[in-house]
Amino acid sequence: MFVEEVMKLIELKPLRNALVGLPGVDGLSTEQRKRLTIAIELVANPSIIFMDEPTSGLDARAAAIVMRTVRNTVDTGRTVVCTIHQPSIDIFEAFDEAIPGVPGIKDGYNPATWMLEVTASSVEGHLDIDFAEIYANSSLYQRNQELIQELSTPAPGFEDLYFPTEYSQSFLSQCHACLWKQLCSYWRHPKYNAVRLVMTICIGVLFGLIFWDKGQKTTKQQDLINLLGAMYSTVLFLGASNASAVQPVVDIERAVFYRERAAGMYSALPYAFAQVAIETIYVTIQAIMYTLILYSMIGYEWKVGKFFLFFYFIWMCFIYFTLSGMMLVALTPSFQIGAILLYFFLSLWNIFSGFLIPRVQIPIWWRWYYWLSPVAWTIYGLMTSQVGDKDDLVEIPGENMKMTVKMFLKESWGFHHDFLPIVALAHIGWVLLFFFVFAYGIRFFNFQSR
Repeated sequence: MFVEEVMKLIELKPLRNALVGLPGVDGLSTEQRKRLTIAIELVANPSIIFMDEPTSGLDARAAAIVMRTVRNTVDTGRTVVCTIHQPSIDIFEAFDEAIPGVPGIKDGYNPATWMLEVTASSVEGHLDIDFAEIYANSSLYQRNQELIQELSTPAPGFEDLYFPTEYSQSFLSQCHACLWKQLCSYWRHPKYNAVRLVMTICIGVLFGLIFWDKGQKTTKQQDLINLLGAMYSTVLFLGASNASAVQPVVDIERAVFYRERAAGMYSALPYAFAQVAIETIYVTIQAIMYTLILYSMIGYEWKVGKFFLFFYFIWMCFIYFTLSGMMLVALTPSFQIGAILLYFFLSLWNIFSGFLIPRVQIPIWWRWYYWLSPVAWTIYGLMTSQVGDKDDLVEIPGENMKMTVKMFLKESWGFHHDFLPIVALAHIGWVLLFFFVFAYGIRFFNFQSR
């Protein structure tokens, strides 16, 4: 009911189902955004509101609309203190002026010019008026002093205000509210996710056609190299796309978070949880689609365990790629800087993924970075889960003897099937690491320009 009252007061009911959008791109106009900002603050039901030039950047008509809503707010009994830059006569007349002896403004005269003229010290001397002295001797001043004294004196037995928590709602309530807001935001503005899902289908079909029916061909060394290349390309290409696409989205959401956190609506952790949770929902849909397309077109063996592991590694891979992009935005002033850092890390992850240079061929003093590349863990998991347990013989060019697929993976690439549970746990570790760094960056770094 209170929200409905605020909507009516600020004249927002015609915009009830509108999207805020981006300034200068789509969504609400500048004047509508200002009224929405006023409404957001009114939801907290404050007794006094400070506004810094609420009409800046608006034309005369838009400024009049904003000031009309401000006047409506004052009429409800709230105090509004605001600064106005070059107000029109309509806006100027919305303020209270009651000092005798001051000549009134002439018709068609600029109100700001008139104000500067009558408040100048030379004019005060000419009119023999001291505004400060008039106010100090006025009944208004006396009433204000009495009111201040009355409100400053606690009643007998009155205890100081104490709030056990910084925020009015519990952590779980904040998480629920933030998640609901993110769900609505993503659902009502589907461009980002629509493009992501369409790209998932297109890229999945493309790589499925390139590596058509290669999943169970393991009789030659080149067949296994083809499978490794399939896992490398399908993981890195779409994963990097996720990481870069999420950065401008998080950057925009962060600007909203700064304002709402300053207003005391919620803390950083519920916001971070909600942002990660909503991304995880859409990434899960993306991973399911990608897995079904690739697994069937590449032609892997249809076993429940292998299919689940394939989906698990693809799913966790997309999540940590998305979180890496979010994390770098949280740690930097803008997503442009975050994008530069992202491409730097993607280059290193690419080099040390185990495809361009197998781990056993990397110099020992650089091999540690192989284990710091999450892409390497994903390729390790995908290859080992699908063909790492096979005892079929592999033809190796230039050698008379044959070895099993399991042995070839161990000697050529260092893939051990027994190590698969550790690889699965490592993916959880990467996801948690990127999530906590993202939450830490959102919590402790503030890159507001004002």
